[in-house]
Amino acid sequence: MKKEEKSLIFDLLKTASASVNGFTQRDFLDTPVFSDDVTENAPDSIQDAQDSSQPSVTGLNASAGASAGASLESISAQIAQCTRCSLSKSRHNTVPGTGVSNPVVLVIGEAPGYEEDMQGLPFVGPAGQLLDKMLAAIQLSRTSNTYILNILKCRPPQNRTPYPEEAEACSSFLKAQIAVLKPKMILCAGSTAAKNLLNTALGVTRLRQQIHEYAKIPVCVTYHPSYLLQHKEFKAQAWDDLKMFREQLLKIAPDFQQSFRG
Repeated sequence: MKKEEKSLIFDLLKTASASVNGFTQRDFLDTPVFSDDVTENAPDSIQDAQDSSQPSVTGLNASAGASAGASLESISAQIAQCTRCSLSKSRHNTVPGTGVSNPVVLVIGEAPGYEEDMQGLPFVGPAGQLLDKMLAAIQLSRTSNTYILNILKCRPPQNRTPYPEEAEACSSFLKAQIAVLKPKMILCAGSTAAKNLLNTALGVTRLRQQIHEYAKIPVCVTYHPSYLLQHKEFKAQAWDDLKMFREQLLKIAPDFQQSFRG
């Protein structure tokens, strides 16, 4: 088992425990340092036996929300049933994400707004229209080569910034989605997305124009489209971020533009 898979299972167990008990148990306060399991050219029959003997995480789904072997559909179903935080009481719809199932790029935003909450889809209001234009400028689209989701799956009241405990409640869903989608690169739109994904206190200004990493996936940070709608003077900087993102993406997936349908 890979260390990333072990870490994901640990996070799922931690979230499940906190959900059931109402607090984080002592056993989960410190995150262990995981390493990959080493196998030396095991025969197929042995490898198959090893794979089948590994504990299934499916049983965790009802309480933890997702598993390393989950599908986008099963994760979305778990999100729809989630009651981990108070946002579940005020939502109209959960907003798991939208896009293609094998994306070149994953875009992560902050949280659903009014239109997203009503439709159950991310980035469908004015900010979503701007995001679509930003992506199209570098040959990316949610209909052809991109997947879009948010840190939170439910709308915060008055579109306020998510509380840390709300982001934590959704964190295992996010990790499971990334594990399933396996994007070549990730674009964080806004400080909330960047802080939660990269586990940092730094904001967009300090993080942009750099290549970061999450689970060995290159990550770039730029301004949230809703911020750009209010502060148009930063659009030029956002364009610089997108150009840098495209330059890096071309190194990883040189033919990604061939899949673009505007």
